[in-house]
Amino acid sequence: MAEENKTDTAAEPSAGEGAAQDAGQQFNVQRVYIKDLSFEAPMGIEAFKQQWQPKVNQELNTKTNKIDDSNYEVVLTLTITVKIGEETAFLIEVQQAGLFLIAGLENQALAQVLNTTCPNILFPYVREAIDNIVTKGSFPALMLPPINFDALFVQAVQQARQQAEAQGEGQADAEPTVN
Repeated sequence: MAEENKTDTAAEPSAGEGAAQDAGQQFNVQRVYIKDLSFEAPMGIEAFKQQWQPKVNQELNTKTNKIDDSNYEVVLTLTITVKIGEETAFLIEVQQAGLFLIAGLENQALAQVLNTTCPNILFPYVREAIDNIVTKGSFPALMLPPINFDALFVQAVQQARQQAEAQGEGQADAEPTVN
């Protein structure tokens, strides 16, 4: 009976089955690290004398660097500016980076992994780093809400298509480029 459930692994893929099987898709996290970290509290002690009703502004950016044929550095930069009234109580910027082995993916699939999967892996690390630095700065804990990188990627693809159509290139299948 065990033989009935076996799959013939020696069979060659049909012409329609892609190079993905031939190339052997791989994904592995090689390293996660803080590339840069900055914390400023320009108000100093005055920030602690104010009633704590902060306005939080969050800026997010990702950057990809191709290291070699199958290794990519993805850097997730998160900048948080917290103001009390019109004055900045604190400003923190963290560049959380990761080195990822990615093989057997091309074009849209590679762009999607680099812009969704990798940032999803990095986000909990940057979130923890920000919370730790903020509390060490003697401010109340700052728990950042989750980010839907898949939705951001879909939005970026749609914007790229619209820009391509607006420029008259008519590339309906435009996609974000990978650096």
